[in-house]
Amino acid sequence: MDLDFRPEDGLLTVIAKGEFLLEQAQQTFLDILKVVSEKGILKVLFDGRELVGEPMVIERFYYGEFAATSVENVTFSKLSGHAPQFAYVLHEPLLDPLRLGETVAVNRGMNVKAFNNIHEARQWLNISPVADYPKK
Repeated sequence: MDLDFRPEDGLLTVIAKGEFLLEQAQQTFLDILKVVSEKGILKVLFDGRELVGEPMVIERFYYGEFAATSVENVTFSKLSGHAPQFAYVLHEPLLDPLRLGETVAVNRGMNVKAFNNIHEARQWLNISPVADYPKK
């Protein structure tokens, strides 16, 4: 999985490309949390529209559980103790139409929502809309 981190004014945009593999996705999430914690970021927009894969149901569960637990274990001192808000933008089949991973994470206290549309994700994060990200 290739990642492009773009921190700006309280927002971290992460553009991901490649294949979804659970272990790598979990490590990627830890990398995101490190940047968020260090820079005092309040909102994360994870753009995985160029990711491929079809996680099994149990992998979706494990990722949601891992993400929520990881957020819970990080001290967000620059954010006055507030954990960031996460918006994931994915396409099916990587995006689960039933949103199992999202549900697992939310039930464990994480502020996260999955979308199939970048504009809806930006709206949910309450950040200004953009036409789209330029392809590199």
